[in-house]
Amino acid sequence: MSGPRVHIIGSGVAGLACAARLAHAGYATTVWEAADGAGGKLREMWLGAYRFDRGPSLFTLPEALDRVFEDCGKNPRDYYRYRKLDELTHYFFANGKRFVAHADAAQFAARASEATGEPAERILGYLKQSEWMYAHAGEVFLENSLHHPRQLLNRKTLRLLGALHRLPMLDRMASYNSKHLQTAEMQQYFNRFATYNGSDPHQAPALLNLIPHLEHGKGAYLPEGGMYSITKALYKLCCDLGVEFQFNAPVERIAHQNGKVTGIVSGGRFMPGKWVVSNMDVLPTYRKLLADIKPPEKLLTQEKSSSAIIFYWGIKGTFSELGLHNIFFSSDYKKEFQQIFREQVIADDPTIYLNITSKYEAADAPAGSENWFVMVNTPPNRGQDWEQWIRQTRERVIGRLEEQLNTPLTGRIEHEDVMDPREIERRTSSFGGSLYGNSSNNRWAAFLRHRNDVLKPRGLFVCGGSVHPGGGVPLCLHSARITAGLLMKSKP
Repeated sequence: MSGPRVHIIGSGVAGLACAARLAHAGYATTVWEAADGAGGKLREMWLGAYRFDRGPSLFTLPEALDRVFEDCGKNPRDYYRYRKLDELTHYFFANGKRFVAHADAAQFAARASEATGEPAERILGYLKQSEWMYAHAGEVFLENSLHHPRQLLNRKTLRLLGALHRLPMLDRMASYNSKHLQTAEMQQYFNRFATYNGSDPHQAPALLNLIPHLEHGKGAYLPEGGMYSITKALYKLCCDLGVEFQFNAPVERIAHQNGKVTGIVSGGRFMPGKWVVSNMDVLPTYRKLLADIKPPEKLLTQEKSSSAIIFYWGIKGTFSELGLHNIFFSSDYKKEFQQIFREQVIADDPTIYLNITSKYEAADAPAGSENWFVMVNTPPNRGQDWEQWIRQTRERVIGRLEEQLNTPLTGRIEHEDVMDPREIERRTSSFGGSLYGNSSNNRWAAFLRHRNDVLKPRGLFVCGGSVHPGGGVPLCLHSARITAGLLMKSKP
């Protein structure tokens, strides 16, 4: 491709989607990746005959992914396929109550009401309010640049302005939920959605209560072949469009002169280019690649999102009471978040997330076995004693699961691997291993993420989960679209 040269640093979901859009628009696009393959956090691994998605496990807003292919003149079904889930998640509460969250709103409300005592009509009313929040605020905040007023001059923004007095702009997520839900279980259920961007519901803004609509209103999905299929599909799209990939090629410096990007340096070689897009975490982008530029300290030093300890277990046996997604709640949710964010320690009684793709993808585990992705939220890495915390957390997780499932697990673990914040940081350059960049533990969090175009040096752009509009697969795809659009409108 002979168009103007763009260098993209990092091949996470946002980097791949941005590369595809730019290549389709005629830019000569090269992706530089420090690892040996594409995907960033969204990669896969095998332990014996067990396959695991290493990172994200929930797929919502498939239309955002489809749009990448459609905007590049391709049929997304030629690249990947997905199914809609009838069952969202199996929930287990510390007091013994449990229910399956169904995609159908009426069925969900009935099951949740039967298990917790929360009136079904109150649950349905809550979901309606979540839908209303998303319709009036979600698309404005998530699909546009908040730093370019012209992008906000549309009917959706006008509708948002007219609805501001009805939006809980100054309330906290947990406070809002305690006012609108009667039972502790359903408050805990909806408070959990703060973890979708690594935040604390007792500090995060109530506007985040629009997140449940993504799952309950628009639906949850699973790509055929698991979440890694998203990476494979985007990588193939990029290759079909002529994107060049350089793997095992970390970028050492973003070169610039007279306030303008001139290229990148990798392996000691200078590679000229008129534009650079960093899909690397924005903090190391400044600290490591732009060490001679004064960084925006107020943005970079904000509180980081949670990280995680993840156990990958090949489990002999099957469990009918478990589904694709499973949550085992802690007994004191407020204390758990206080320990993670205020005390910066592992929770004494952590909430456990368990993902089992072999429930839908039989090839992901041997017959009669299951692949367990077991995750607990943690603070980001600040030099804590992770080896001790991993041992401690493993014992607690196994004990809790054995109690809830009423069966011993230790003898069933056939294969095992573990990832902690240090490894997440090493593999993905996410500062401290934080999964979503900055947390949203601030009323104005939506306005405090780094913009997608850097003011100095000109010609530098940033995309991905650490910048606007945030983390998670759908938001990273929005970030890629916003960034590519801004770059294409810029002058070299």
